[in-house]
Amino acid sequence: MKQLISGMVALLVIFTAASCSSTELLSSWKAENANLNTYNKVLVVGLTGSKDRSIRDNIEMAMVNSLKTNNINAVAGSETYGPKAFEKLSDDEVVSKVKSDGYDGIVILALLDKEKEKYYTPGRVNYTPYYTYYSRYWRSWRTMYNRVYEPGYYTNTTNYTLEANLYNVGQDRLEYSAQTRSFDPSNASTLAAGFTKTVVSDMVKKGVIPGK
Repeated sequence: MKQLISGMVALLVIFTAASCSSTELLSSWKAENANLNTYNKVLVVGLTGSKDRSIRDNIEMAMVNSLKTNNINAVAGSETYGPKAFEKLSDDEVVSKVKSDGYDGIVILALLDKEKEKYYTPGRVNYTPYYTYYSRYWRSWRTMYNRVYEPGYYTNTTNYTLEANLYNVGQDRLEYSAQTRSFDPSNASTLAAGFTKTVVSDMVKKGVIPGK
C-alpha cells in the first residue's frame, strides 16, 4: 500500500510540474544611455490578434504595474484609448496622437507566435521485486496489489513568443528590445506575469530601469 501511495504522489508531482509554465529570455538589446527614468509618461500598448484580447489586456496591465513599482509613470493603452483606437490610423497619425497626449515613451508588447505542440508519454508498469512471491501468501497478494499500470497519454501544450520594444517618441528611436518564449502557461495572467518578470528583470540588469 505504501508503494501504491508513493506512486500516486510521484504522479501528482510530475503532473504539477508539467502544468507549470516557464518563460525564458531569447534575446535582448539596449541602446546606449537608454534609461526609462528619463521619461515623464510612458504608454504601454499590447498587439495581439482579436482572439487573444485577454493576452493583450493582461500583458499591458502586468507591464504597467511592474513599471509603476519601479517608479515609472506608465499607462495602459487599452484602458486609455480602447481596444481599437489605433486600428484605422496611419503611423503618422498614431505618433501625432501619442505626442499630443504627452507621452514621451512607448512600450509595444507584441505576440509574435503561438505554437501548439502535442507530446506522447508512453505507459509503464511499476512493481515490487519478484522475490517476494516466494514468501508468505499475503506478501504475494501485496506484490500483485502494488503493481500499477500507468497508461500512455497525450499532452497538448501551447508556447508563446512575445516581444517588448521601448521607443523614444520624440526622437522616434528604438531604445530597448527583448524577445521571450513562454512554455504552456495555464492562462493569460500566468503568461503575462512570466513575460513581464523576465523583461523587467532584464531591463534592470541592463540599466534601462536603475536597480533599487
